[in-house]
Amino acid sequence: MTSPMTSTSSIGGLVSGMDTATIVSQLMQIEAQPQSLLKTKLAATQTDAAAYRDINTAFAALATAAGALTQATSWSPAKASSSATSVTATSTAGAAQGSLTFTVDRLAATHSVMATSTWTNSTDPYGLGSTLTIKSTDGTTTFGTIKITSSTTGAASLDDAVAAINKSGLGLSAAAIKTSTGYALQVTSTASGAAKAFQIQSDTDTTGVDYAVATQGVNAQISFPNPSNPGTPYTSTSATNTFSDVLSGTSITVSQPSTTPTTVTVASDPDAVTAKVKSVVDAANAVLAKIKQYTDSSNSAAPLKGDFSLSQLSGQVLDAVSSSVGTSLLDANSKPITSSAGSNGVQLNKDGTLAFDATAFKNALTANAGLVQAIFTGSTGLGADNIPNTPDDTLDVQGVGARLQQLANAASDSATGMLTALAKGQDTAAKDIQSQIDDWTTRLALRQTTLTAQFTAMESALGTLKNQSSWLASQISSLPTWSSSNK
Repeated sequence: MTSPMTSTSSIGGLVSGMDTATIVSQLMQIEAQPQSLLKTKLAATQTDAAAYRDINTAFAALATAAGALTQATSWSPAKASSSATSVTATSTAGAAQGSLTFTVDRLAATHSVMATSTWTNSTDPYGLGSTLTIKSTDGTTTFGTIKITSSTTGAASLDDAVAAINKSGLGLSAAAIKTSTGYALQVTSTASGAAKAFQIQSDTDTTGVDYAVATQGVNAQISFPNPSNPGTPYTSTSATNTFSDVLSGTSITVSQPSTTPTTVTVASDPDAVTAKVKSVVDAANAVLAKIKQYTDSSNSAAPLKGDFSLSQLSGQVLDAVSSSVGTSLLDANSKPITSSAGSNGVQLNKDGTLAFDATAFKNALTANAGLVQAIFTGSTGLGADNIPNTPDDTLDVQGVGARLQQLANAASDSATGMLTALAKGQDTAAKDIQSQIDDWTTRLALRQTTLTAQFTAMESALGTLKNQSSWLASQISSLPTWSSSNK
């Protein structure tokens, strides 16, 4: 009697005829639906966090722009102009205003010396004297010494001398210059001016390499008229071609000598003030636009629809700009003057944005600069943490700039800002969701293994039954056939 064959069928459905691999795949899709929902939720949470951070970036920019508006220097900008193209002038905030007329006597020059010796090649021996002493031109001051050492086993070469001078740290630059008759050595001060003039002495002056002055280091000089003694004008000198202390807050740079008088004028710069106020308005509009982008109820793709905290922030930005400002200035009746940004070039549009009229602002600035500054600046005080520009700062003096700075800092502070907290909250939620997704991944892997094993076992069982059936059929067919003729 022959035993039943052992089944070798697999999950492929060769025995049952069913596509068991597809069945398992479809069952796993059903099993994975909770994880798919979690993945969708994770993407939404991460999108929310990115939206909060995008708005937070806009508020941080607003805090910077508004903070600049609270600085007194922002309201005293100066602009310098020159009557000559060979003279340029730049002024910083608070620079002394006025005009200055002068002539340019000479430009600053760097000091340089040339070795009186020449060399056929730069690798030739430098000559006697392995130590160079750098002194002032009058010989009374020693700036330092330079030891020339050989880079080979032979005598120190001209190249070695150049390298030693350049590495000396004494503010000198040396070069071996190839000429039609050989190599010459030039040593130049790295800075211009009379104070940088020098001489080089060898430690064997009688037989060493000598140096002669090639260019004399001098200071630049400009002259001003002297009414009391026209023949002896006032002068000012500078080691460079830039004069930074002739007119307080203004730097004057000359590029060529000239006996023709040049006039530099320093005046107030209303355009600079206007630009700073416009930058605040632009930053505020950017904040409003970001909030609308992410909360617009009519936009199905807006991730933060219905976020009341963001709607509140929009309202607070508009209130900070539009509310009246009580100043310390007094009117003719000795009463405090109250005004607003709206009467000085900043208006609210019907669509909830801000508009800036530069002409109206400059006109108001010209009419009463003190009042306009009082309306837009204001000041904040330190809070309990004693750190400036943090959410707990106090609004000591009203002003559009101070209001917006305080509001923006409270929203965007990297430690305690409201938007920072909202973004971090979404980060925490995303981390928890990701953990659940990872757990589902492990669970689903185990479930797929179980289903695969079950269908494999089914196929194996069916294969066994099929083999047994075939064996029984063969056994039955091998039995002798009985008929009536056999009786």
